[in-house]
Amino acid sequence: MSDEAPEQFYTEERWQNWLTRVEDEELDPENEDSARLLLNLQDDAAIAIAKIVSAYEDDRLGQEEAVEELNQVRDIVLTEVDFDDEEKMMLIDGVQTSLVPAFYSAEEFIAAGPAEEGTVDDFVRAAASAEAEEDLDTALGYCVQAGTLIIDGEELDMAVVEEIEYGLVSEWVNGLDSLQSAMSDPELVEEDEA
Repeated sequence: MSDEAPEQFYTEERWQNWLTRVEDEELDPENEDSARLLLNLQDDAAIAIAKIVSAYEDDRLGQEEAVEELNQVRDIVLTEVDFDDEEKMMLIDGVQTSLVPAFYSAEEFIAAGPAEEGTVDDFVRAAASAEAEEDLDTALGYCVQAGTLIIDGEELDMAVVEEIEYGLVSEWVNGLDSLQSAMSDPELVEEDEA
């Protein structure tokens, strides 16, 4: 990293390149290569989040700047996609849904630090219970608290995911898993690694 140019964490062009790949490929979620392409796209965005958090922790970004960077990446990644192929739109929507708590967790971590009580697993179970009660705002809040702990170095045990029913929380936890991978190894996913 040079000191002259401001650090760039993610670009519209980078996201567009991923979308173009998704649009050009024959995607079958059951197929390992298709699944890997979607996971790489998700991990790539999570890595941008991790890099912003790291830059904040290393005092390369102030609090406001870090939140602004997160907002810019979130605006790029969570913008509705317009594909002709409805199934591909649904797959991208799934990736975007997974990433929602990763963005909010990073923002919460920068604003207030990690959750003070509870474990990642406790928060994930609480989120699943809230989802069962159809209280999605609370469920998302619990996932965000889990995410702040993951950013702080706590482990997400994917076994806890097997305990919860498939739904929004399981998708959100999938995004937190990407965030966990990104925090432990924030190396960019090469766009040709699929």
